[in-house]
Amino acid sequence: TKRPNVIFVIMESFSSKLMKSLGGEPNVAVNLDTLAQEGVLFTNFYANSFRTDRGIVSILSGYPAHPTVAIIKYPQKTESLGAIPKSLKEAGYDNMSFYYGGDADFANMRSYFVGGCGISNVVSDKDFPLSERLTKWGAPDKFLLDKLYNDLTTKEQKVPFFKTVLTLSSHEPFDVPVTEFDVPFLNAVNYTDNCLGDFVKKLKATDLWKNTLLIFLADHAMQSYPQGLNNSDAERFHIPMIWIGGAVKDTTVVSDYGSQNDLAATLLSQLKIKHDNFKFSKDMLNDKVHKFAFYSYVNGFT
Repeated sequence: TKRPNVIFVIMESFSSKLMKSLGGEPNVAVNLDTLAQEGVLFTNFYANSFRTDRGIVSILSGYPAHPTVAIIKYPQKTESLGAIPKSLKEAGYDNMSFYYGGDADFANMRSYFVGGCGISNVVSDKDFPLSERLTKWGAPDKFLLDKLYNDLTTKEQKVPFFKTVLTLSSHEPFDVPVTEFDVPFLNAVNYTDNCLGDFVKKLKATDLWKNTLLIFLADHAMQSYPQGLNNSDAERFHIPMIWIGGAVKDTTVVSDYGSQNDLAATLLSQLKIKHDNFKFSKDMLNDKVHKFAFYSYVNGFT
């Protein structure tokens, strides 16, 4: 569809090793593996960095992460970058929100979302009752996704809308309310995966689904899983990206290489929206573009 509702689900520390469809664990992210068969799966997609504060700007501003500094900490710089939300706003997307169960001021995120992206509605830990702030970081992902779903279905939503969700339960110390795996990280990922599966199942039953695009991708991969990798190993940056929803025409697998900073040009191209101001972003679905992935680590890049 020409102007779908767009929801970004940025998953904390999800790496390709957690999905069977990407050559990883078979029983951890089972819902994502199922969803990958229902839409567009990008099999050679990479995070730009190893930290959330860098990954967010790469995703939303198409800006490659630097090895030793996070540009999100410099508002005078991020405000001059392009941003997917700003481009969507010019195309008629007036209803935009950011959802996070933790502290939205951590790593200067609120300043970036408001000033750099033009997202004024920021939902964070203070918007959840104390009874739901059960972890070190804030509200677990079930409460986060329940709040998003309830807002979408009980509050009048001007369409098309753009929502960004950042999960947190798969961040260490991995304190989630279930125990399915002996490895705490895998247990936390499985919990978030189940929450995402429930959210999608409920959203499918609404009228919103037929004109909505959901994009699942990670902020970065878990650097300590699997163990024994060097800082520069590609496995440390290989992450999933899945596009699903009623707005997606058909299922397919994209095997061309790309990274977080390429999402801007790829998405905006599909929506027929100009993306000239994203200097470091390329359309992964354009056959005439040279395909490659970029990532940086401490004192180096690949």
